[in-house]
Amino acid sequence: MTQALVQAESAREVALGKPARSRGLWSDAWRRLRRNKAAVVGLVYIGIMLMVAVFAPLIAPYNPNSIPSDAFANTPPFWDEGGSWSHPLGTDSLARDELSRLIYGARISMIVGIIPTIIVVLIGVSYGLLSGWLGGRWDNILMRLVDVVYAFPSLLLFIIFQASLRETWLGRSLGGLTLLFVAFAITGWNGMARLIRGQTMTLREEEFVIAARAVGNPSRRIVVRHILPNALAPVIVAVSFAIPGYILAEASLSFLGIGIRPPTASWGSMVFQSFPIVTYRPIFVIMPSLLIALIMIAFAFVGDGLRDALDPQSNR
Repeated sequence: MTQALVQAESAREVALGKPARSRGLWSDAWRRLRRNKAAVVGLVYIGIMLMVAVFAPLIAPYNPNSIPSDAFANTPPFWDEGGSWSHPLGTDSLARDELSRLIYGARISMIVGIIPTIIVVLIGVSYGLLSGWLGGRWDNILMRLVDVVYAFPSLLLFIIFQASLRETWLGRSLGGLTLLFVAFAITGWNGMARLIRGQTMTLREEEFVIAARAVGNPSRRIVVRHILPNALAPVIVAVSFAIPGYILAEASLSFLGIGIRPPTASWGSMVFQSFPIVTYRPIFVIMPSLLIALIMIAFAFVGDGLRDALDPQSNR
């Protein structure tokens, strides 16, 4: 279907007197994505946040966990009475610079979003390929395990992991990040496995896969060279929605006080720590909440754009 669509577009261009171009699925998808203004805006914002995360030590005016010598607790932002440009967004209840913590919070949010997603993709794609390719009894056995994991609410499992392992070496490692990675990976791989399993079961009946079998290609080569590349489109879309999902999950757990361990700065923990003073310092809650909302919207724009761009029936 995709190849037929590309050929039809090429024929239309020739009829209009334009030179024919040879386009594949990915080049055609990239062209469509660039035409989606919302997706481009989302990509630009995500790129800016990634740059802030990478260069946080160069951008932040202070160490996010230290108390500057000239700072006082709960000072207002510069536009309020008593505020100062030395701390443009004020200081928190421990006299730490809010702007610096917001900048370093972007680093934590990006790490929490990206690393668990990579782990989930590696586990889920491998599991789904295996289940879909083997089929039959093995597929039934493997998918029953997926159903068991699906039966447990993800947020409840997060809370159980955090409550039971928070004070262990796993919970203390990397300020609590390692435990989050493990919890997200254990509860998130099943969705990716189901997605890939369905794609694999469809693709293994295609003519090009049957032809590869007929000429004697081993199963591993067929899966890696023929099945996997053609199953990546929905994976890319799923990734664009998984990353903000993990960012929001970390923020929710940190808001409940069972996420990132203090004094590590994350947007969710900043909301949690500032909530008691929200009545007279609402900016301390609004700023991290706004950044969480913006990164969620940006990924949603990109996810929708990718879904449209990779849809062969799209007219964009």
